[in-house]
Amino acid sequence: MSELFDVTCSQKSNITEKFRTRNPIFVCVISYTETSQVPGITFAGANPDLIKYTPAADSEFLYHGKCFSIPGVPATPDGIPTPALLTRTALLMGKIPCLVVDSGSKIKPKIPHISFGITHGRNIQFEPALELFETHQAFEYGKLLGQQLSMSNDLIVVGESIPGGTTTGLGVLTGLGIDANYKMSSSMPINPHDLKIHVVEQAIKNQKIPPDLQDPFKIVSLLGDPMIPAVAGIATGVMQSGSKLMLAGGTQMAAVLAFMHSMKLSLKNICLGTTSYVTDDKNSDLEFLAKTICPDVPIMSVNPGLDRSTKNGLKMYDKGVVKEGVGSGGALITMLLKSNGSLNKDTFLRNIEKEYERNIEKLLV
Repeated sequence: MSELFDVTCSQKSNITEKFRTRNPIFVCVISYTETSQVPGITFAGANPDLIKYTPAADSEFLYHGKCFSIPGVPATPDGIPTPALLTRTALLMGKIPCLVVDSGSKIKPKIPHISFGITHGRNIQFEPALELFETHQAFEYGKLLGQQLSMSNDLIVVGESIPGGTTTGLGVLTGLGIDANYKMSSSMPINPHDLKIHVVEQAIKNQKIPPDLQDPFKIVSLLGDPMIPAVAGIATGVMQSGSKLMLAGGTQMAAVLAFMHSMKLSLKNICLGTTSYVTDDKNSDLEFLAKTICPDVPIMSVNPGLDRSTKNGLKMYDKGVVKEGVGSGGALITMLLKSNGSLNKDTFLRNIEKEYERNIEKLLV
């Protein structure tokens, strides 16, 4: 595989063989947290008013190659597109089915999807993210879904779309006693670590959260978002059914791992799948977080090769903008695992650029 794509693994054993797949499925969990409205916290969406539409628009793009909730696709004003472009291309090339799960999205997507029936997350600076029963509901519904998916799929790949998710992820990791300060990733080239830390500190202070709080569900309810318990639930259902699971994403998925580990749940058949833009990022440390939580969970990382693109908006990924999202790294790795490396960088890049021309360039003219 590595001859065609730059795929690396954090462990020496043959992890790619362990997670080889014939019939994977990709699940995208879309959520929203009002914490994303803190100025400077996220790059998602073209402007703050559109942030709440990003998860719905991302999921619509996965299905149709276009969005219905917003005109165009989620992108920065200068044409840096949502990573859903990468995800959709990988899923199409790999003939991988996709399922969208709404766990607390503020704007409901205009596509067929599964709803967990919970509200969107609130701004953790001032109030709990979720009611405790909603956190339990997201987890239990996720577990049921994971069990069902395991009956027909040998690898379940779970990605997410939630603007501001690294900040709420930091909140959960902090609440669970893990030092994640200055280790969370960011969609922005200059990572606003101090702002994220301040938000979490304010949340702990304003909500009067005791330092000895042990209940992981209460910690997620107070400091997290609706994505974390939903993804953890899906992963738990998959683990209990004996299938394999890939958490497709960056440092937000460390919060999912920590939540599961705190409940002493099995992490035996789980891996992390992400882009090299995350693992090579000098301003975050996914490997440290994963090793701190559970050293046995491997990280697979892929370089999408966007540095060779002729499109400036795509080349910016290689320069530290966006980096990951909508499970893009995991989707690409899964495409390679299923195809046994028969698909190459040039074909992938050409297809990505076609999507870019059709959805981004025509809007910039």
